[in-house]
Amino acid sequence: MPVIMAPMEDITDPSFRYICKEFGADMVFTEFISSDGLIRDGAKSLKKLEIYDHERPIGIQIYGHDKQAMIEAAKIAEDANPDLIDINYGCPVRKIARRGAGAGMLRNIPYMIELTRAIVDAVSLPVTVKTRLGWDEASKDIVAIAEKLQDTGIQAITIHGRTGTQMYKGVVDWSLIAQVRRNPKMHIPVIGNGDIDSPEKAATMVGTYPVDATMIGRAAIGKPWIFRSVKHRLETGNNLPEPDIGEKVKIAREHFEKSLNYKGEPRGIYEMRRHFVHYFKGLPGFKELRIKLLTTTNTDEIFNLLDVIDKRYAGLDVNSGK
Repeated sequence: MPVIMAPMEDITDPSFRYICKEFGADMVFTEFISSDGLIRDGAKSLKKLEIYDHERPIGIQIYGHDKQAMIEAAKIAEDANPDLIDINYGCPVRKIARRGAGAGMLRNIPYMIELTRAIVDAVSLPVTVKTRLGWDEASKDIVAIAEKLQDTGIQAITIHGRTGTQMYKGVVDWSLIAQVRRNPKMHIPVIGNGDIDSPEKAATMVGTYPVDATMIGRAAIGKPWIFRSVKHRLETGNNLPEPDIGEKVKIAREHFEKSLNYKGEPRGIYEMRRHFVHYFKGLPGFKELRIKLLTTTNTDEIFNLLDVIDKRYAGLDVNSGK
């Protein structure tokens, strides 16, 4: 079963995508990109369009509310030559949703369908959608919504098992994702997303609720080997051992090198900080080293700190913390 890397703002840049592909992610996505930013030639948005052949298959995800802006953005994204274009109807962040974009689109299903059809008609690449169960508990109509989206001509749908108002809190519900998959009227792939944070959880979810693929997001931050681990569990029923400290340092070092290559200094340093925190989360007595990793702006010092971590925690049982 394919295991896919979810698009995440300020996370799924080329350096992170590179590492996730190394660990077996079957498909990756860019960070989500504002349609307004693209059509206004915003430097940050245009930078996100940079993709590389070693990342394929890769999708570019766009979001927005205005139909004409979204159509133009989809065409600009198509010119970057991804393998598909994904529409974000799932981001619950208030500043996006309150403008009617992201998960906010779930409050206006007729317009969501109209917009999706317009984008499908405007580009020649496959178009997919990522969305949620509904806007709130009173509107969890994803089975009907998925049918209507399929009718627009999209090639696949990813469903996060929460509503828009839940944000990332509360219990994720894969049962409705499974209902979409079991619907005899559905013929496009249905991808399940939400709270897959371990091989065991993946096996439970996929074994209980049928989907065509699974998508992993936040659990991959600082743990990109999760793709390899989940695929191994789904294929064999067995778990792979957790990487030891030496392996984690090696992965973090390669990730940091890629970040510097793609973004230079100081941005490549600043944007690795959120990853460093997660790579070494839970190490005993790590506070002092963590502070240094999160504050230094000297590249050589950061590499030296990684060497210190490697030596100090060599032989640590990563599963027990001892």
